[in-house]
Amino acid sequence: MREQTLKTPRWQHNSRVFNERAEEYDNWFENSLLFTIEKAAIQSLDISFSQPALEVGVGPGRFAEALQIPLGIDPAMPPLLLAEKRGIRTCQAIAEELPFAKSSLGAIFLLFTLCFLTSPTRFLQECTRVLRHNAPLVIGFVPADSVWGQNLRKKKECGHPFYEKAQFSTIVQIQQLLTKHGFQIYKSASTLYQKPEEVVKFEQARPGLDEHAGFVVIVAKNNK
Repeated sequence: MREQTLKTPRWQHNSRVFNERAEEYDNWFENSLLFTIEKAAIQSLDISFSQPALEVGVGPGRFAEALQIPLGIDPAMPPLLLAEKRGIRTCQAIAEELPFAKSSLGAIFLLFTLCFLTSPTRFLQECTRVLRHNAPLVIGFVPADSVWGQNLRKKKECGHPFYEKAQFSTIVQIQQLLTKHGFQIYKSASTLYQKPEEVVKFEQARPGLDEHAGFVVIVAKNNK
């Protein structure tokens, strides 16, 4: 990976809380049924990809470790140090300026990070540049109109430190964004039909896109 100069003005503001509270965020994953459900939803799609794969917004590396993603970038350094302890090769960088050569990656995962991006358009342009032909882009997110999305929006409005900078999107908005940049969705799954703060049992993911679900996974490819 080449050295990266972080030029996007808002990246420092959006990542500040993850610099300050990395250990707290990492501890949330420990023995978390919610994490288990989300991880299983991604794995249910049986995504085929070649290495190297990258997680953008890797944080402390919990998903990357579970999904065998060897590379991770994040604008916040403290979470990257935790990811390195989990065997992830990391780089401090932002989604809008991926520090990789053209056609060098076999897959990109963006999990719970789309809502924090300064420019999703610029990110997708970068994905088109660095992904190999027919390589998957995997996006996991909370639909804005779901009960979970509404709950996070309330937290944002109340100044919750992890969500005050987030901008949530509907499934339709993400579909339109992907289509605009030449990406075609070919796999998807939805899960988390239990209400926030009331997750008491494991859920199997359902095929397809459902705005009522608390977590949705999209696998898209740009064949141009």
